Amino acid sequence: MPRIKSIAKRSLNIVVLLSAVLILNFFLLHLAPGDPAEVIAGDMGGATLELLAEIRTLYGLDLPLHEQLGNYLSRVIQGDLGYSYSYNLPVTELILGRLFPTLLLVLSAMFLSITVGTLMGVLSARKPNSLFSHVLTFVSLAGYSAPVFWSGIMLLIVFASIWPIFPVSGMQDIFRDPGIINNILDIAVHLVLPVITLSMIYLAQYSRLSRVSMMDVLGSDYIRTARAKGLSETTVLFKHALRNAALPVITMAGLQFSNLFAGAVLVETVFNWPGMGSLAFESILRRDSPTMLGILFFSSLIVIMANLLTDFAYGLVDPRIQKKD
Repeated sequence: MPRIKSIAKRSLNIVVLLSAVLILNFFLLHLAPGDPAEVIAGDMGGATLELLAEIRTLYGLDLPLHEQLGNYLSRVIQGDLGYSYSYNLPVTELILGRLFPTLLLVLSAMFLSITVGTLMGVLSARKPNSLFSHVLTFVSLAGYSAPVFWSGIMLLIVFASIWPIFPVSGMQDIFRDPGIINNILDIAVHLVLPVITLSMIYLAQYSRLSRVSMMDVLGSDYIRTARAKGLSETTVLFKHALRNAALPVITMAGLQFSNLFAGAVLVETVFNWPGMGSLAFESILRRDSPTMLGILFFSSLIVIMANLLTDFAYGLVDPRIQKKD
């Protein structure tokens, strides 16, 4: 029964949160300057008063704002996110076509930053005053201080002209050899630079956080007991200490997932990666409100699911948390 109540409470919170996101984003986009009808008419090649009036009537832009909001919410409840002004496609179909590249980029960057950053923090905490620890600290701070777009541009310059060993644009090469393996390898090669760019700043954060957490855990009594039993240093670090030190890292991962999506907009634009970030950038330039609202809705839903997975990961790392639920 407590488990059912917890699930029902979380489900209600998700519905309320998504509703608030939909309403807030709707008003924010409609308060922004510019007229979508003029943008659509401009794409058609002209903007007469008759044409503008016809476009507003066609898309319901002539209705009062509260009626537009009501119509939009009723469509969303039915699973209809509207029709794109500029792409002439259903928003859901448009976003689903861009969802996989963004998830591939974000999850790859998240995996790289967590694993490498945590490993750097663990090794640095083992001997905090060593030269190796100071070098890792310097690298972490350098990566943290570099803006995402600047890192991407620098990698573009290096690997496009100075050392051209990685592709710097797109997700796939149109001249690639046929076959599933060649397709996967081609995507992986194109993924290298965007993932490094997106993960660099977060890698530094996980490194610093895991270092502090490990130093605190390594001073605990049970770690001294484990070493007194004659366990190897690797077992002490990665089996006993890291399990408790990983909780702050997991918390940070859940909180930073939304920031990864925000950073993906810049990274996808720099590297011409065909994901939701580049779609969002193009939609902003074209004043395509339905597409922007759909992207924000999908992004919010993915972030909420990531937070739920974070709570689940807590229970796996520390069973005491699962028992409290």
